[in-house]
Amino acid sequence: MSSPRYRSHGSGRFARSDLGSCPDSVVLEEGVLIFHPENVFLGEDVYVGHAAQLKGYYKNQLRIGRGSWIGQAAFLHAAGGITIGEDVGIGPHVCILSSSHVLPSRTAAAGLPAEPSPDDELAILRRPLTFAAVTLEAGCDIGVGAILLPGVTIGRLAQVGAGAVVTASVPPRTIVAGNPARALRTI
Repeated sequence: MSSPRYRSHGSGRFARSDLGSCPDSVVLEEGVLIFHPENVFLGEDVYVGHAAQLKGYYKNQLRIGRGSWIGQAAFLHAAGGITIGEDVGIGPHVCILSSSHVLPSRTAAAGLPAEPSPDDELAILRRPLTFAAVTLEAGCDIGVGAILLPGVTIGRLAQVGAGAVVTASVPPRTIVAGNPARALRTI
């Protein structure tokens, strides 16, 4: 198999007018990169910190509600879609992912008989992608360096601790922390 030819995803440079929506009240600090800006929609009074990357995608959208705050060097990848409600806090270096590569058959991995698939021998990087939307409901807060995996919903007024790895949805008014994130208490 020959080596793949990688194509650039672009520079991430944009004009405010390129975005799906970007009111004058939005603050975009120096070094912000936005990919597929036509699929990025920012509400009134949104703040996006220095060196954050908002990765729209050729399909699906990244929507950020009024008054939300995105910290420095945050990475939001909206391949499967990301919806962020109003007044959401997202700390510096947070990573929100909405796609992942398909892994080999779970039955084969568990040692159960399964029909082998030609894909089972593919490097993970070469496997197809699956997409699952991420939703952050109004008023929730995501701590510094947390990672949110595809398909999770963070409930209204919930809090995700710094460095947490969120693999499952978080109910409203719940504080989670750890890897994988576990509920500590409700507020």
